[in-house]
Amino acid sequence: MTLSATPSASTADLGLARRWLMESGEVPSGLVEESLSRSWERSRHAGLSPVDGLVEPPLCGDGELRQALSAEHDFLAQARPVMDFVFGQMRDSGSLVVLSDARGLLLHSLGDADFLSRAELVSLRPGALWHEADRGTNAIGTALAERRAIVIHGAEHYLERNSFLTCSAAPVFGPAGQLRGVLDISGDQRSRHPHTFALVRSAARMIEDRLFHARHTHERIVRLHTLVEGLGGVGEGLLALSEDGWVVGANTLAQQWLQLESAGIGACTLEQLTGARLALWPPGKVMRLARTDRPSLYARLDVRQTVSASAAATPSPAPASPAPTSPASPDARQADAAPGPNGPELDPRVQEALSRARRVQLQGIAVLVQGESGSGKEVLARSLHDEGPRAHRPFVAVNCAALPEGLIEAELFGYVGGAFTGARREGSPGRIRDADGGTLFLDEIGDMPLSLQARLLRVLQDRAVVPVGGSKPVPVDFQLVSATHRQLKDAIAASQFREDLYWRLNGLTVTLPPLRERQDFHAVVHQMLTRIAHDMGLPRAPELHPGLRQALAAHRWPGNLRQLHGVLRTACALLEPDAHSLDWRHLPEDVADALREPVRPVAKAWDPAHGAINANANADANADTRIPEANLRRLSGQAIRQVVADTGGNMSEAARRLGISRNTLYRRLKDMGSGAEP
Repeated sequence: MTLSATPSASTADLGLARRWLMESGEVPSGLVEESLSRSWERSRHAGLSPVDGLVEPPLCGDGELRQALSAEHDFLAQARPVMDFVFGQMRDSGSLVVLSDARGLLLHSLGDADFLSRAELVSLRPGALWHEADRGTNAIGTALAERRAIVIHGAEHYLERNSFLTCSAAPVFGPAGQLRGVLDISGDQRSRHPHTFALVRSAARMIEDRLFHARHTHERIVRLHTLVEGLGGVGEGLLALSEDGWVVGANTLAQQWLQLESAGIGACTLEQLTGARLALWPPGKVMRLARTDRPSLYARLDVRQTVSASAAATPSPAPASPAPTSPASPDARQADAAPGPNGPELDPRVQEALSRARRVQLQGIAVLVQGESGSGKEVLARSLHDEGPRAHRPFVAVNCAALPEGLIEAELFGYVGGAFTGARREGSPGRIRDADGGTLFLDEIGDMPLSLQARLLRVLQDRAVVPVGGSKPVPVDFQLVSATHRQLKDAIAASQFREDLYWRLNGLTVTLPPLRERQDFHAVVHQMLTRIAHDMGLPRAPELHPGLRQALAAHRWPGNLRQLHGVLRTACALLEPDAHSLDWRHLPEDVADALREPVRPVAKAWDPAHGAINANANADANADTRIPEANLRRLSGQAIRQVVADTGGNMSEAARRLGISRNTLYRRLKDMGSGAEP
């Protein structure tokens, strides 16, 4: 195994070491590099035989792969463009570019057709598990175990059936220091090229930087480089700072240059780390950070937009945006920025839910999130994980309502090999054990079958799980976040949910308001459009026609944020290439019809004077209150006048934008002119 520039062992030494391992069960010292010896030992302790070619390679099912792809959506979104670039450099070289998650599950691959068929023989494809415990010493699994870039060449692979491969792999870390996965380049061992190792390490850093910018779109960014000319270019260190100077994110280079451990991210300030005081550092100014035992670093502070906590309920990752090279004027920054954490548009209930949940999870207390379907419960759970002390460990989400009752037990608790018909020979750890050290998110917990609630309660009490078909408890440690749209107390009264489990889940209950009751609706729309535009490659976020904006704000949104996001995404997809404004013609007909229905939620129930929900308003929170018909007509009339004005009196174009016929438009204008509409 090659780490950095360490040379590989000779073929003869590898052969001798392998025979010794098979005969004595030990790797002789001195024949192979120490890290390779450690990996072979781990593989042997996992019960793998180097020459057993009959064992079925570990593969996950289609459902598990779909769940993994969904859970790693942000990772894939940032990695795929880099993988396309890397594959473009290596096309027709008989190579394969592969991305795995932190478990060694392959998520995505690109390769030459002539090598893909050989790779299929050893399941080097999406859906396969390449952890060391599954495949022995291999570039992906060993990079995960060693947490550094490696090369596994030919006979260095623990399993002989993989010895035709030469593989270079580099781990990819998130901005909080958490291991996200591995990027790997594999090919035939006869076509090994030394530059592949450098390419895969550079590509992994490119993915890390994309993840950093996607996560820290709105924080202050400190750019670092050993050369002043390197600031703002490739190969720079990156730090993300909170408003009060705490380091909340860092890429690998910044961690290396500043000797910052992953555990220090979120636990130290810029001044503690570098000696520089944020309050005295003008944006755009380059500073020299002197170090006693190492070359100096040059640093520049870039101020980006602030973000509201309502972003925690937006169902897509934040986009990357170029950092300014010079500070903007205060007025310009205020005009472009989304509301800050204490801004006037932030919904107080969302802010309170986030704040309370953050405080209790630091003490390991379970959090129960309530709210209507689509109100952002999972995204809030992800935010709690990403901002908490377990951010570098797995976030495992399980939708209890989406799993068939016959499979949920094995899916959650895992199973031993051969526990039931169709079980994999090597068994499965289960989703609870996958979350060990991290966060387990149980969505729609109210739909968990009653028969399994007792088993879950036992896990929460003992902090240990017994797999299906097994007898030995396996210790687990995770932060628990659950979510439901149901009223669990009603389910308890109906004997559909265990009361003792409820009190285990309900260390703290927080409730996300439905979209129709939120005070930051326009800020949420702005953030969604910004992110959708980034995902679709649009030059900038489109604006909303005033009439359409009013109609969106007046709608009840039964599907909440999920429904709103779907409507805006479809509208952006229908936007003409040279257009920058969304109006009625960009909506599906059924959506446009629903938006014109004269139904509106009750007035905002939050009473800012008392910092609490207004009792009178809240009493009718579920009432289907209607807008006075005259007010609806006034809004409709304003929208029609605006569109006619925008089109310069072109009635055909105005009717097309409004989604109505010309005759209907003429009739409405006639009614408005005669005073039939206020």
